[in-house]
Amino acid sequence: MRNTLHILLSLSIALVSLSACGNHSRTDGNEDTIREIRYEYGIPVDSFRIVSGVVQSGETLGGILNRLGAERSIVNQLSTIDKKVFDVRQIQQGKSYMAFYRADTLFEYFIYEQSRTQAIVFHLTDSLHVEKQQKEIVAQRKTASATIKSSLWNAFVEQGASPQLALELSEVYQWTVDFFGLQRGDKFDVVYDELFVDGKSVGIGDIYAARCQHAGATLYAYQFNRDNHCRGYFDEHGVSLRKAFLKAPLNYKRISSTFTYARKHPIYKTVRPHTGVDYAAPMGTPVVALGDGTVIEKGYKGGGGGNTVKIRHNSTYTTAYLHLSKYGKGIEVGKHVDQGQVIGYVGSTGASTGPHLDFRVWKNGTPVNPLTLESPSVDPVPQRLKAEFDSIVNAYNKELPN
Repeated sequence: MRNTLHILLSLSIALVSLSACGNHSRTDGNEDTIREIRYEYGIPVDSFRIVSGVVQSGETLGGILNRLGAERSIVNQLSTIDKKVFDVRQIQQGKSYMAFYRADTLFEYFIYEQSRTQAIVFHLTDSLHVEKQQKEIVAQRKTASATIKSSLWNAFVEQGASPQLALELSEVYQWTVDFFGLQRGDKFDVVYDELFVDGKSVGIGDIYAARCQHAGATLYAYQFNRDNHCRGYFDEHGVSLRKAFLKAPLNYKRISSTFTYARKHPIYKTVRPHTGVDYAAPMGTPVVALGDGTVIEKGYKGGGGGNTVKIRHNSTYTTAYLHLSKYGKGIEVGKHVDQGQVIGYVGSTGASTGPHLDFRVWKNGTPVNPLTLESPSVDPVPQRLKAEFDSIVNAYNKELPN
């Protein structure tokens, strides 16, 4: 009997030991206490002495490593790091770092945290090895409701939800809702993912469905991504929320001149047509393409237009952007541009009394008022996917808060 108990006890201890190895656990001198080994960026942090710090103004990576005790031969290898992995010149003031030392003071790892989710790990023993590491991001499905009292941002904060939801919803509804025109009592309901790292919120993930009650109307938005020709947000009927054109090609302070065929020119002092809209904005304000299209003109335009970009969007619509201070990166005649892509910056070139954008639209070759332009939606959910879309809408409606 005693031998049998002894054998069973030995087997139990062996099984516990095997289990500990498989689960990355360890004992602390007591066979009855098994503790999980904690890992940070793949490093068993409990095995090291850790020194933390923050990059100070003017500090370099080499200087930090020298101060922390890295071998000179390792520091000299910093210039060999592939810039696609990490450019050592891009180390930024205020970013956190950690130095990992063995008990014998061996400086084995250095971690530079680029963000709350990503870090650069430097292996410092023998020869330098550098790699990017990503912390696990956990998505939690959530719902939230907010009723406007002052702003959408404050409405979500008051409900204990992330204020970033306001920014994300403004992207979803950017073609259909004027967020500067929200009224007290307007309401938003949303189904979304919130992202967490180490139990701390790091942002908003996907927004799956939303309902906006604004100006007496209820506007739905459902995420539906199936292929390159059917992606984005759609209403309950499968009509895309994305419009062919944005509301405006820039963030502006005010409209300084409207569309008219009889305006007295502020410089030439003659009455002449002004078939565009002047948006007053600070010098250098980014100007974006109103919609997808192809650049058909770029250059200094006679007649007072100054630096100008002209874009053909389709067989019907063309837009032009005048008085630019400079052009956007890669903007050339014949190049495709995406809706929202920066094509230039507000300036005062040509016949201009101050920085502003003169924005013009033509429909079938005839000037039209940009402020009254009715923007068509892009393609709806195709009929072949309509049944699947309707099924998803029904599922999302059950998740939306009542």
